[in-house]
Amino acid sequence: MRTFDLFNKALQKTETWIREVADEMETEDEQLAFHALRAVLHALRDRLIVDEAVHLAAQLPVLVRGIYFENWDPSRTPLKVRHRQEFLDLVRRHAGTDDRLDPEKAASAVFTVLKRHVSEGEMREVTEALPKDIRELLAA
Repeated sequence: MRTFDLFNKALQKTETWIREVADEMETEDEQLAFHALRAVLHALRDRLIVDEAVHLAAQLPVLVRGIYFENWDPSRTPLKVRHRQEFLDLVRRHAGTDDRLDPEKAASAVFTVLKRHVSEGEMREVTEALPKDIRELLAA
């Protein structure tokens, strides 16, 4: 396979994830879906212990993995986020200036897409690593 084909395939997988997040959010705005994917992945990554964050990353498409690791400082994780609202506030902070993003809708959409593409065993490990209040957000 040529290098160009590999990059095209990686881009197509990333576009699929973004479209699926947009569908789950009931929007056609793929930029908003991208911001949701990025913000939720960063919040989740920052809440997980380093080993679990890396295990999850191993199952992400290569470009999504790059988004996931963007600006990560593993020495500052896991954050002591224990409650649903704290997690949603973290999603909001990672969304930056995009005020259109509803953190709860974004979290629900991204978790749905993760469950679709990440192995059941890995998703179980991720959810078990989270406090009950945040785990319930994953299940919603």
